[in-house]
Parts: sequence; structure tokens; C-alpha cells
Amino acid sequence: MRRVVVTGMAGVTPLGADWSDIRAAMGEGRTGVRYIEAWDRLGDLRTRLGAPATYFEHEKIFPRKKMRSMGRVAILAVRSAERALAAAGLTDDPVLTSGRAGVAFGSSYGSTESTKGFVHFMDSGEATGLSAMSYIKMMSHTAAINIGIFFGLQGRIITTSSACTSGSQAIGYSCEAIRYGHADVMIAGGAEELCPTMAIVFDTLFATSCRNDAPHTAPCPYDRDRDGLVIGEGAAALILEEREHALARGATIYAEIVGFGTNMDGSHVTDPKSETMARALQLALDDSGLSADTIAFVSGHGTATLQGDVAETIATASVLRSSTPIHSLKGYFGHTLGACGAIEAWLAIEMMRDGHFAPNINLRNVDENCGELDYIVDGFRQIDAEFVMSNNFAFGGVNTSLIFKHYA
Repeated sequence: MRRVVVTGMAGVTPLGADWSDIRAAMGEGRTGVRYIEAWDRLGDLRTRLGAPATYFEHEKIFPRKKMRSMGRVAILAVRSAERALAAAGLTDDPVLTSGRAGVAFGSSYGSTESTKGFVHFMDSGEATGLSAMSYIKMMSHTAAINIGIFFGLQGRIITTSSACTSGSQAIGYSCEAIRYGHADVMIAGGAEELCPTMAIVFDTLFATSCRNDAPHTAPCPYDRDRDGLVIGEGAAALILEEREHALARGATIYAEIVGFGTNMDGSHVTDPKSETMARALQLALDDSGLSADTIAFVSGHGTATLQGDVAETIATASVLRSSTPIHSLKGYFGHTLGACGAIEAWLAIEMMRDGHFAPNINLRNVDENCGELDYIVDGFRQIDAEFVMSNNFAFGGVNTSLIFKHYA
């Protein structure tokens, strides 16, 4: 079977777009969570907290002709892919248009701004505000399509719009496409733009944090006093490449993907099941041929919701050792939905290469109902990790697990 490596990585988060800036912010205990004043007009929205990437100016980032089909979510995706390809040294490589390069990318939704014109049409019968590009910006596969068009890709396309597992499934399915000879290079990842419609989804489930007067204290993954999640925005792209193809062109290799597992609960849309979550983790281990005791660190999903945190950690503890270190990055970035799996995979690889892993911010007292694991607190933890696992779980009972190997 062909081996799959990571040769480029880039992204956008509420704490910056470069690992050095993100790491510095984490070291200082800063987060990207803010009080969103623009949401004050939305009287039925209880939360006012979000994690925007405010520095990312998208309006003139590309030529106007190229941006006609892009909303903010697609621009976040394309910009991340562009920087990742540059890091991989593939920007002008003929492989991109050879039919041997493809894309797997997802988001929970497209750009919600475009939906306003359709709502107005449904209410009034007037098509004011609609254009030929309105649907292209709104559609759930807008990120993948726009990446493909922007870079002239002619290979496999996989549109992974599976909410919070969009990014991780994109990475996993890209790995499979390369393993089985369908591609030599894949651009994989996820993106999400900040919108109050995303917040109200969880608000109606009483699953959002309402610490509106203390944004820096929320969210609190795995903590007994957590009160819900915070919505964030961002994107990340990983360039996956067949190992021999990468070596032949002298590419820098950041990590190898050795395991991928995905399944679904098949029982409830919002009530996660630890048994099937655990099975996804085991599938990744079986795929990699590794034993549980080889996993040196887990990047957890950790949304700061009661059902999610408890089910996830019980599943993780049932598969791995109780001494396995774990963190969730959502305390720093909020829940970036379709982007989180890609952002967390990118940063897990960066931390594995550094040998230092960020703590769970805002974690004071681990919920006694959570699984028995080593929850990192009080500063970066030095870990010499050969294998790290990154897990994500989504509405509908979608479960994913990825295993990365340090590449020396």
C-alpha cells in the first residue's frame, strides 16, 4: 500500500495564521474569544460570544474575477490552500493540472450572507439581491469547488460537508485516495466563517456559553463548571502526497498519516454514543497497525458540552491508556465547526514536531464524569511523541480519528 505524507500546512485561526504567532498566544494564555457587539441586535440569541479571525481581510485578497464565486468561507479555504501549496513547493508544479491532484474540503455550510437573497425571494417573490453566483457562494461544497477552480485541479474531488468532522474526514478520505492510487497529491481541509446562525443552532439546544461578561473564561472543555461552547471561524489546509512522489522532488515532509477511522452512531442526531466513538478510534489503530500504548498524545474534540465531553473522553479512555495526555484546542479558538478537524490536525503536527503540547485553557476542575486521562494543564507539556491521535465528532453521530507519525 502506498504511504501518505504531509508536505504542506497552513491555516487561519482566531489567534493568527502562523504557528509561531499561535504558539506565542497560547503561551501567554490568550484566546480568540470575544464579545460580539454586532449580535446585540439579535434579542433571542442568549450568547454574545464568538471567536472571529478579525485580522483576516478577505475582500480584496484575490483578483475580482476570481472572487466572484467566493464568499468568506471559500476565501478562507482558498487562501489556506494557497499558502499550504507554497509551503509544499507545489504552487506552479504541473502535477496540479495533471489529473493526479485533487481536493477534499468541507464546511458546515457555505456563506450564509448569500441566503438572505433567497429568503427575501421566498417571502416576497422578488429576486432582488440574487445573482448567478449567489448559490455558488451558499452551497455546502463551495470551498472544495473554489479550490479546484482556483488551482485548475482536474483530479478527484471529495466534498466533506459533515459539520464538525468536515476537516478530519477530508484528510482521511484524501489519505485513502492516495493510498489506493487515485491521486498523488490532495489538498485536504475545512473552513468556516463566523455567523450568528451557527450560534443559534447550539443556542436552541442550550449548548452555548453565556459568560458574556467574561469572554476569556469560555469555553471550558472537560471542566465540571463548563456552560457550553463558543462558535469560532477559520480554515486549514494540509497537502497530502504519496511518499515516493514527495521524496522524488525533494519535498520537506512534516508527518506521515498512518491511521484513519470513521463511522457513525446510527442512533441519534445530537446524543453521542461512546461505544461507537471508541470503535472509530480502534478503527484508526487497526488501520495503522499500532497498539494503543504507542499513542503519546491525543488532540481531543472537547467542545465544552456535557454530553460531548463525557462521551468522547469515556471512549478515549476505553481505547487508550489512562495516562495518555489529552487537550482540546477549542478553549483557544472556539468551535470552528467544519474547520476544526483540519486546524487541530495541523496544530497537532506542529506540536509533535516541536515536542511541546499546549494545555487545556480554562480547565480548572476536570469533570468527574469524564474518562480517566491525563488532561494537560499549567503550561506546555514536553512530550517526545512518535504518534499522535486527532479525534473529531459531529452532529448525526459522525466519528473520526486520525493518527500521525513524526517524520524525522
